[in-house]
Amino acid sequence: MKIYSWNVNGIRAAIRNGFLTWFKRTQPDILCLQEIKAKEKNIPKQIKNLTGYHLYISEAKKAGYSGTILLSKTKANKIISRIGQPQFDNEGRFLLAEFPKFKIFNTYFPHSQRGLARLDFKLKFNKAYLNFIKKLNSKLIILTGDFNYAHQDIDLANPKQNQKNAGFTQEERQFGDQLAEHGWIDCFRYLHPNTEKYTWWTYRFKARQRNIGWRIDYFFIKKQKLKFLKKAEIHDKVKGSDHCPISIELKI
Repeated sequence: MKIYSWNVNGIRAAIRNGFLTWFKRTQPDILCLQEIKAKEKNIPKQIKNLTGYHLYISEAKKAGYSGTILLSKTKANKIISRIGQPQFDNEGRFLLAEFPKFKIFNTYFPHSQRGLARLDFKLKFNKAYLNFIKKLNSKLIILTGDFNYAHQDIDLANPKQNQKNAGFTQEERQFGDQLAEHGWIDCFRYLHPNTEKYTWWTYRFKARQRNIGWRIDYFFIKKQKLKFLKKAEIHDKVKGSDHCPISIELKI
């Protein structure tokens, strides 16, 4: 089973930038999208009418903001788009899909913003997320999405210059430590411990051409479930957003 995740930075913009060509070529079993920036009624027909896929959407209360999508070849037994905290639920950041053999949780984490204006909000979000996933039970649980932080120095091009900047503050990085303490394994880093690859680049300063990026998009599974993990990849040659897709392949 091949599962992909991609922050598309606007689903309509992604379609203009070749998303459908990539999708039809890739044919993922499951695709998780973040930052779709569209209400359900405004999702393009090309997405709603994809042959052979079931579409699930979590929209933000605010128009043109946030939002998540999950596309699956198999119909989900259950979809949950809220964790019970309105300040987070209203931003359309969650999609938990339950299937017979596994659950997958697609999440778009808040950005702590310039000057760390939203750092407190993000740290509260992180805590709520941890509390929610502690309650999940399944043979296999997959966490994915845009987590909006780089965990280690290897996960961004300029760690020293970004020590106190959004996405690389000590408080945000501690969230990665907490995930590890609870047994969650970063799939890409587990299989590629020394590989420097990134999933996001600012549009400024020709950062992508120069590969000055950050790895802020992840897949996690529990340590005892690593036997299911075959591959974890970053598709950094795929354009269409300021992020690139990531994927895992599982033996299930």
